[in-house]
Amino acid sequence: MISNIDNQGLLVAVDGPSGAGKSTACRAVARALDAKYLDTGAMYRVATLHVLNQGIDPADTQAVIAATAQLPLTVNDDPDSREVLLGGVDVSADIRTPEVTTAVSAVSAIPAVRENLVAAQRDLAARAGRCVLDGRDIGTNVFPDAPAKIFLTASAQVRARRRHNELEQAGHAITFEEVLADVERRDHLDSTRATNPLAPADDAYLLDSSDMSLDEVIATMLAIIEDSCEEYADNGADDDYEELSDTEYTILDESDFDESEFGDADFGEDFTEEQWQEMEKAFGINPDGHVQENLCTVAIVGRPNVGKSSLVNRFLGRREAVVEDFPGVTRDRISYIADWGGRRFWVQDTGGWDPDAKGIHGAIARQAETAMATADVIVFVVDTKVGITETDEVMARKLQRSDVPVILVANKFDSDSQYGDMAEFYALGLGDPYPVSAQHGRGGADVLDQILKEFPDSPRHPSIVDGPRRVALVGKPNVGKSSLLNKISGEERSVVDNVAGTTVDPVDSLVQLDQQLWKFIDTAGLRRKVKNAQGHEYYASLRTKSAIDAAEVCVFMLDASEPVSEQDQKVLNMIVESGRALVIAFNKWDLMDEDRRELLDREIDLQLAHIPWARRINISAKTGRALQRLEPAMIEALESWDQRVTTGQLNNWLRQTIAQNPPPMRGGRLPRVLFATQASTRPPVIVLFTTGFLEAGYRRYLERRFRETFGFEGSPVRIAVRVREKRKRK
Repeated sequence: MISNIDNQGLLVAVDGPSGAGKSTACRAVARALDAKYLDTGAMYRVATLHVLNQGIDPADTQAVIAATAQLPLTVNDDPDSREVLLGGVDVSADIRTPEVTTAVSAVSAIPAVRENLVAAQRDLAARAGRCVLDGRDIGTNVFPDAPAKIFLTASAQVRARRRHNELEQAGHAITFEEVLADVERRDHLDSTRATNPLAPADDAYLLDSSDMSLDEVIATMLAIIEDSCEEYADNGADDDYEELSDTEYTILDESDFDESEFGDADFGEDFTEEQWQEMEKAFGINPDGHVQENLCTVAIVGRPNVGKSSLVNRFLGRREAVVEDFPGVTRDRISYIADWGGRRFWVQDTGGWDPDAKGIHGAIARQAETAMATADVIVFVVDTKVGITETDEVMARKLQRSDVPVILVANKFDSDSQYGDMAEFYALGLGDPYPVSAQHGRGGADVLDQILKEFPDSPRHPSIVDGPRRVALVGKPNVGKSSLLNKISGEERSVVDNVAGTTVDPVDSLVQLDQQLWKFIDTAGLRRKVKNAQGHEYYASLRTKSAIDAAEVCVFMLDASEPVSEQDQKVLNMIVESGRALVIAFNKWDLMDEDRRELLDREIDLQLAHIPWARRINISAKTGRALQRLEPAMIEALESWDQRVTTGQLNNWLRQTIAQNPPPMRGGRLPRVLFATQASTRPPVIVLFTTGFLEAGYRRYLERRFRETFGFEGSPVRIAVRVREKRKRK
């Protein structure tokens, strides 16, 4: 459970104008973070309703102050509840009427009213411990020191449209023009009031939701909050956080652990590999190797924009597949590992299927058909709100002839009032439709249970075949990532412009180089500070991080004609922390002169000294200079990333290395390294079992000697320490 304040607490302050979607998004965020939710705007609306019920003119300041001094208000801070009590009566619907909306700005502008309610808000949040609050002045006045501050906004037109739809659904007869005029009037009043006018805090994240779906807004907010939690953790963490290693202690009974045999200088020298494997078992190590699991596959298919990717994310329990409000976002069939009920399986997300599609859309449809042909279970997704379309009928007839179990999912089922719409889906001839809302998480568990029931005992195919090695082109804006991708692919896959920030979505290209086929991802440039990115730019930075995590090797691009900046360092640290293989490409070498080359050499010695293991190449994406060196460097880095040192080799090396330079003593005692094994690859992780803590400097020494012996050029190597201390028997 993440936290950004003491005692596992959480404090999130969200401000913004009316109609920006704060309430809906904040409730979802609070649910996701196991936090309470406080709608401070509802508190001002209750005060306004109380004033109106007593027949008081909102412009009569003294009367309003007197009426609200002892406000009989109770707010339910459960994010799933909209209950608000005034004098013990639920007024959650009454406070949303046009009459209250018209008067609330005048009431909330009175300083004494705000002072009373702000005190109540602070008290409620303190008692909650973990709380998400939204309003107009949370980050500037109520909690100016909140670790996570978000200013959520949207254009007046968009906010008015949302508000108009809400009022229409509630049965209020009002025109869009009237709602728009009221939104603009409230914006003016809120931003010009004398006390705490509406404005973003200086350190707030500006998030414009005008062109974003609700899922995107929620995902962005969660990422912002997670960032605040990481900053909080870093501020209180040990200085050793960059070591890419960790230390764990295991206390063993003295009778269960005898280290004496490890003191022999020739211990293990003649061990066979089988004996080393037995030793690994004794220490609880299970190296991952490259063994493929025999996993079943479920393919998620359907026509475009029915919510397939949203359903995939719901099945995974995390945001992996990209979700947009327009069709055609998912083009390839992309596979993810899911886990439900203790069983792991593949989930394949496919592009929208259309029998008449041509060109790229035809290729998308063929990918979906391939997924259906290789899956063990097919989930066919339709849209409850739209009903059956001609494409749905064609696809259903195709699936009726399939020998693979088919589960029919009616997505976008957001209300019980839609049960009547479910009947028509029986006409597809695929059995009972499952009502599901992927956006809100409704019904997904039932579908997952049925998927597990339909899976065969063994999959039709042992595993999904790995595709081309994945490469992420990463760097700050305008460093030349798109130019490089276009140059090596021989086509205009990415928009190239001199304006930084042209690319906002990762663009995938399958590129055949001299030796093999590669999948290149051109990522959006990472902004100097995430706080400086707004709307789609911030979302693009999130997708860049996802692209790094999805890649196997990162090509980190630097502008050789400019000094290595703090921003470059932050991007590089993100790659190193991800554990991916790494190649550093100094681009724009055609702009270099002798003076700049000398300066660059000094910058490398000073600022890149901590990653001497990364291969560096000097290129020009514009002229094509030295691009032929890129593929060998990537292959070398990936071979290192995949490399495994046998346990026997590792321990023989370790014994000789420690004999030459033993670890420093701690507390008058010399730590003994008992045993070592490479616990995993991708990235390589070396686990040392010791009788005491090993200093960070000594771990760095071991890494240097390890690389001198075994190579691992282009790959990070993580050294973890497991301390086994024995406890004397009483």
